[in-house]
Amino acid sequence: MKDIKLIAADMDHTLLTEKGELPPQFEDYIFELNKLGVDFSIASGRPLYTLTNIFSNLINEMTFISDNGGAISHKGELIFTSLIDAEKYKEMIAFSESETGGVGILCGLNSAYVSSKHKQYENFLRTFYSKITFVDDLQDVTVDANKFTIYFPDKKSKEMYDTVFHPRFGSDFSITIGDTIWIDIMNKNVDKGQAMRLLGKKLDITSDQMMAFGDTYNDIEMLRAVKYSYIVANANDDMRQYANYVTKSNDEYGVTLVLEKLIQIMSE
Repeated sequence: MKDIKLIAADMDHTLLTEKGELPPQFEDYIFELNKLGVDFSIASGRPLYTLTNIFSNLINEMTFISDNGGAISHKGELIFTSLIDAEKYKEMIAFSESETGGVGILCGLNSAYVSSKHKQYENFLRTFYSKITFVDDLQDVTVDANKFTIYFPDKKSKEMYDTVFHPRFGSDFSITIGDTIWIDIMNKNVDKGQAMRLLGKKLDITSDQMMAFGDTYNDIEMLRAVKYSYIVANANDDMRQYANYVTKSNDEYGVTLVLEKLIQIMSE
């Protein structure tokens, strides 16, 4: 593993514990990796403003693959965005509101937009979207947006993906599932794996020099894009086929256990 130059880790159920906490001394690992010439990236469905709030001390030390690859920031510099045409996301909003019981979230670059009729979910949603603007009619919003998300409080995202959203939008957009409660829609070819390839091109890093950690379906492309692909032990049962290695669970700090081993190997 001495040739590793870029590492990416999913957040929820992978890097974060089930209590939503980072592993102990996480910042120390990042600084040690930087000293060894290794870039570390958070790869998440969360927006960039939420990630930079969480990692405010590390903005200039890390890369952020946000909105499942819809925006990428490298050490404080925004290097990529993929905006969805307003006419298209308004179509998604109308479809979601008329055909499903999901909560539509228009993911603007500077705020998430949610219909006021769903304000009952505000406290939960702010865990993922630190900036939320509630509006009377989501279809009246026209902003720069790189993702449309549907939140399913009844935990039926996989069913809705298979039977509703993928058949409707799958040929024209990149659609993925997060946990049991999210469906994310981005422009075609936007995903965490493509983000890794973009970073590789910018940083002159090959897939053989990349490592990634994930747990669920929106991590599949990222795991496929790297040589050192890991799932945590608590990953979805059918995710094993997409990873070359398995580390311990998120609650056992599986990601940082591998980072610790890597730092030791590279420091020898």
